[in-house]
Amino acid sequence: MVSFPEGTGTFGRVHLVKDKTAEHFFALKVMSIPEVIRLKQEQHVQNEKGILQEVTHPFVVQLFWTCHDDRFLYMLMEFVPGGELFTYLRNRGCFPSATGLFYTAEIVCAIEHLHAKGIVYRDLKPENILLDRDGHIKLTDFGFAKKLVDRFPPFFDDNPFGIYQKILAGKIDFPRHLDFGAKDLIRKLLVVDRTRRLGNMKNGAEDVKRHRWFRGVDWDAVPQRKLKPPIVPKLTGDGDTSNFETYPENEWDEAPPVSEKDLEIFKNF
Repeated sequence: MVSFPEGTGTFGRVHLVKDKTAEHFFALKVMSIPEVIRLKQEQHVQNEKGILQEVTHPFVVQLFWTCHDDRFLYMLMEFVPGGELFTYLRNRGCFPSATGLFYTAEIVCAIEHLHAKGIVYRDLKPENILLDRDGHIKLTDFGFAKKLVDRFPPFFDDNPFGIYQKILAGKIDFPRHLDFGAKDLIRKLLVVDRTRRLGNMKNGAEDVKRHRWFRGVDWDAVPQRKLKPPIVPKLTGDGDTSNFETYPENEWDEAPPVSEKDLEIFKNF
């Protein structure tokens, strides 16, 4: 069994589970009800459930089933065996422009679909982008925290207050190796004035797709998963978890049941 933390608040774990009848593997997210309440994440987990139930897209992780008992919340989702895009980015230091272009194109299609449904995905970062067995993306944990073709986010400083100042100033220091098209796209996506920001004007995502950096991209082929992925995860079988880091189990199993009052919060989960 593989176990890894869900989010930074450590109120959840994700386990690899297997359907004994169909021989299929799934990812089971298990969240501690007392920890969810303590960290004031009740609305977060309810929102995630509602959004994943509404969304069906090739680049968004699929939710199959949810339930709860007197201690935990459970979400059964598809197992995406390739691991986090962050891991590949960290191991390589940075991605070539063509690699960043591939992932950005698939992200654009996913975000366009979410926006069409009135959903704003506010936690876009390489840690929340998984690769499936073929190398295509799956968004999870419903932001550019890290640029896909560089090792630092667009506004970087060792001091958090310095980051805030740079965001307000809107000044970006690009690495020398980044090509002009990528720089221009990032600048236009980060325009402070929302009425002039690329993707937020009348044509929406179409303006993003028409940007010069995406010249040559077949946008009909992208959501059909017809573009060749630059990275194909190494897998030995359907239940291979080697692309994920493992973590020690916690002591949740020893926790007492929660009160009826607390359970009432999640009666429809």
